[in-house]
Amino acid sequence: MDFGIKQSIIKYLVENDITCTVVPANTPKEDIETMNPDAVFLSNGPGDPANVLNGIAIAKHFFGKKPVFGICLGHQIMSLAIGAKTYKLKFGHHGANHPVKDMRNNRVVITSQNHNYAVEDLPDFMEVTHINLLDNTIEGMIHKNIPYYSVQFHPEASPGPHDALYIFKEFKDMA
Repeated sequence: MDFGIKQSIIKYLVENDITCTVVPANTPKEDIETMNPDAVFLSNGPGDPANVLNGIAIAKHFFGKKPVFGICLGHQIMSLAIGAKTYKLKFGHHGANHPVKDMRNNRVVITSQNHNYAVEDLPDFMEVTHINLLDNTIEGMIHKNIPYYSVQFHPEASPGPHDALYIFKEFKDMA
């Protein structure tokens, strides 16, 4: 779903052998269901995630039915869809060189970021996968039992560091 997707995200999805059909943000869930995708991707974009009602409905609809993956705004939308909360950061996270720790392997990646909202209060069935080392905000999450995964930062980092490109392979492996 295109909420303001960057071409570089599509580029890295395709480079990971993921066939993409880009649909507008207002596409009804029934239309996406008819396409029978292998997985659903929720893109980045601007604004308050609580206002992206169709995106939240899509994430809820496909939760447990198809793998769902989101980046930035997509991460926030997915969080709201499962009952977590978002809040506005005082200054936001903008620019490159934000250190993020992958909690699964203790690896630190340098990321690019451009968002004003953060996620909090994840339900118990979710695991925090990434944290921002500057302010300890949640930078990634995964469901403990089903393929539902997202990151707050921009793994495609165009322009920016490429430390986090492994995220696209993880999505491919989920589908």
